[in-house]
Amino acid sequence: MDFANTRLTWLLAAIVIAVFSLFSPAQAEPPPGYKFVRYDEGLRQAKADNRQVFVYFGRYGCGFCDKTNKVGFADPAVKAAYSRHYILVYVNSESMDRLTLPSGERITEMQLGERLNTLGTPVFFFLQPDGAQILKAYGYQGPEKLLEMDQFVQNGQYASTGKHQPAP
Repeated sequence: MDFANTRLTWLLAAIVIAVFSLFSPAQAEPPPGYKFVRYDEGLRQAKADNRQVFVYFGRYGCGFCDKTNKVGFADPAVKAAYSRHYILVYVNSESMDRLTLPSGERITEMQLGERLNTLGTPVFFFLQPDGAQILKAYGYQGPEKLLEMDQFVQNGQYASTGKHQPAP
């Protein structure tokens, strides 16, 4: 009898934990020590300050996001360059938080990821102050690659490719 009560108690506890985890989504985190803002706020700030935008799409539980945060963004040269050159934007690709696009349309962060064809995480975008896309990169990025992309954008090398397009 005691064994049956113990099993029932464990079963009920497991059910409660499972249900609770469904209704309390974990939040994805940008790399520590950086001043990331929401997408809509970042676009407004970039336009007002005439600065380029770096957008990081991540999600909770993403191993490559975690590695990029712990290796790529932990590098002091990356932190100095990105903090100096860009308005930093972080988007949780699984979030239902609503954003307001420059057009006035309201969508969720998840819908923004779908519109920009992020197809996984991490995904990184470099944008002009008006939101036009300069560069898009997928997957883990170490410090060397992050600095290389920064130089590509800062040196204006993308201008000769003609591949930058407006973002939503």
